[in-house]
Amino acid sequence: MTSTHALLSASSSHRWLNCTPSARLEEALADRGSVYASEGTAAHALGEHKLREFLKLPTQKPISEFDSPELNYYTDRYVEHVCELISEAYSRCNDPLVLIEQRLDYSHVVPQGFGTVDTLIVSDQVLDVLDLKYGMVRVSAEDNPQLKLYALGALDMYGFFYDIQTVRLTICQPRLDSISVFELSVAELLQWAETELRPKAVLAFKGEGEFTAGEHCRFCRARATCRARAERNLELAKMDFKEPAMLTDDEIAEVLAKAEDLAAWAKDIWNHAEQAAINHDKHWAGYKLIEGTGKRKYSNESNVAKAVLATGQYKETQIYTKSLISLTAMEHLLGKKKFAEVLDGLWEKPPGKPRLVPKSHKKPEWNRNQQAKNDFGGSF
Repeated sequence: MTSTHALLSASSSHRWLNCTPSARLEEALADRGSVYASEGTAAHALGEHKLREFLKLPTQKPISEFDSPELNYYTDRYVEHVCELISEAYSRCNDPLVLIEQRLDYSHVVPQGFGTVDTLIVSDQVLDVLDLKYGMVRVSAEDNPQLKLYALGALDMYGFFYDIQTVRLTICQPRLDSISVFELSVAELLQWAETELRPKAVLAFKGEGEFTAGEHCRFCRARATCRARAERNLELAKMDFKEPAMLTDDEIAEVLAKAEDLAAWAKDIWNHAEQAAINHDKHWAGYKLIEGTGKRKYSNESNVAKAVLATGQYKETQIYTKSLISLTAMEHLLGKKKFAEVLDGLWEKPPGKPRLVPKSHKKPEWNRNQQAKNDFGGSF
């Protein structure tokens, strides 16, 4: 039976390209999944359904526990962008090829490599490769290896039928109101495949090369017990700490550079140990399982209301509260045009609380003086 997932999958390429032995390391580890992954699967299924409807292809609307006005709204935003690119493709080419959830084979450059692209638009001049990310972790399309692998598979399969000159990679993250786009020439893509991708893929398939820890460890199934990651994070403990006030500015900067990864690693270790104790009766020296603190909730809200009102001492308005639906749901309910007309000036998007990030972050630096000026209505 053919596997549904490649060892060197496109979705995990960022990891195995940076840490070539990791693919074989996590091969024996079960993928436990998560509620976030399940929600993402629901979003992809609904997005696929809507696109198939637009293309007048057979489809059936999926039903999931995540169905909501927000899911409907955000998948609409993704579909709208795809439809714009489809329309653009028709302006360049009489017979563009539009493929939804298409499996692509890139085994000519990666051993046994294949993957499934969310949307592929093949036309003269431009090859569009689109990926829907429903999560809240921002992902850039710039030199994105997952999308470049899909592009290599598409070129191998359809490149003979179209005069493709440019590959356009797009990552849609509607929940972050983000559409990241990166373009490169076919020649640049093929050069990357030969000089960087192919040799690393060979090492990864054999399970060879050096274990290398980094931000690519985030979704690795071995992240909690990987020794290379542990050694990298434990370097922080080698610092000769004194009282916090005695740290120099350079020392604080060094800690900041490692703190985010260290915190993530510590959390992964804790979760791994806790799940082993709960699910496999694992005992850790110095630790034990206790019953958590539950959150109180009504067993039956209707019966509670009837019981309180039956006392005759309280009114219905005292025990029920009403609130407006969310802005996202309201915009979906009214439609973008009517939303803008009816609620003009009745909503705002205040700036978020400043947060510390590495200098390499793409957002511009926060301007304290400009923020203060905005807070006081530009009065100084």
